[in-house]
Amino acid sequence: MKKLMMTFAILFSLGTAMTTFTSCRETNETELEEAADDVGDAVEDAADDVEDAVN
Repeated sequence: MKKLMMTFAILFSLGTAMTTFTSCRETNETELEEAADDVGDAVEDAADDVEDAVN
């Protein structure tokens, strides 16, 4: 179960990151940095959710 949840969290995080970076190709650096920060926050939230579910 733990492995399944970690796999889901990783796939979700990668999907979010790839979507964000793909959609930001034609934007300026500031917007790209903000998007990267948002992805980082989403990854941290997903990791916290997985950790809470495992414990």
